[in-house]
Amino acid sequence: MVPNVTWEQALAWRMRRQLLDPVGDRPVAEVVRRLCGVQAQVASSAELAVRVRRTTSKAGDVARALSQGRLIKTWAMRGTLHLLTPEDAGAFLSVLAAGRMWERPSWQSWFGITPKQLDGLRVVVREVLDGKVLSREELVTAVVARRGFGHVGDALRSGWGSLLKPLAWQGDLCFGPSRGNRVTFMRPEDASSRWVDVPEPDEAAPIAMAAYLRSYGPSTVHGFSNWLSRGRTPKQRLRRWFDELRPRLAEVDVGGDRAYVLKEDLDELRAAKPTRAVRLVPGFDQFVMGPGTDDAHVVPAKRRGAVSQQSGWIAPVVLAGGVVRGTWEVERDRVTVAWFKEAGAVPRPRLQAEVKRLSTILDRELRLEVSLA
Repeated sequence: MVPNVTWEQALAWRMRRQLLDPVGDRPVAEVVRRLCGVQAQVASSAELAVRVRRTTSKAGDVARALSQGRLIKTWAMRGTLHLLTPEDAGAFLSVLAAGRMWERPSWQSWFGITPKQLDGLRVVVREVLDGKVLSREELVTAVVARRGFGHVGDALRSGWGSLLKPLAWQGDLCFGPSRGNRVTFMRPEDASSRWVDVPEPDEAAPIAMAAYLRSYGPSTVHGFSNWLSRGRTPKQRLRRWFDELRPRLAEVDVGGDRAYVLKEDLDELRAAKPTRAVRLVPGFDQFVMGPGTDDAHVVPAKRRGAVSQQSGWIAPVVLAGGVVRGTWEVERDRVTVAWFKEAGAVPRPRLQAEVKRLSTILDRELRLEVSLA
């Protein structure tokens, strides 16, 4: 018989797994590991995502973890920039690379490079980065100087990194320390002595799927696919990997939806009590990005536009009971909360406590202002 749990229980369990209720005391790298990576296009949001999950923290903790090789920064899930632990990164990158988007005719036509030429580009990039940290322009200059690669200069210079992402996913490069406002690149094994190479996809898939379910379960193969690549990984392969993982999975009925967790987590999930915790989490927070903004259990469907905004911007949100109940922003000395009117009474004391905690994190006195949206 399939056990039943409520969505209130499931979201409370996720809050616990993601160090939001209770807030944890884990090191920076362990927080990132728990979340299966932290989206990092906006460095301040990535740091805040880590700090709101720690009882004590200091500004610059993420930068220090990067400089010490406890984290790496690279293009990962959904083609976006992420912080990852070097021990786990290879598994996530491998299942991303398994989509092999560079073999699609449209991709080859757009970039003017065949899969065989991309393999050659991988060799060249690894050679020019060997033991070095290069800016984008230095990397491009070195690559286009090689015979047969003069035509890829413009694509390599693109800030979107579309031609470099397949190399990142195959473990050929990652981001190095910035030089002012300029990015740099290096090889992952040079960025961290803890780097574990990219395994074969069939070996990596159960590692990545299990890690996802431990943070974002109960979920499905569709949930994993959406988080990983927005559906760009072949469905047949994903289903095979998921089927191979089934002996380790427990099926549950979550408010009428069928989903899965690891068997080892089932008892904890069933014992979870609905949470009353209120948390202010930053833009692009993993609690939202893990299931995706189209998951109405986390982001109410009528409020998706308030969370997922223009140009791919994901707003900072107020979580109450594991559900997005509002958005927030810092304006000078104020934390302005736009509380969704359909969410019921404003939990002002809990919001005040969160603003006080945020004041400590940001090291400046902040006051709360609430409006109904």
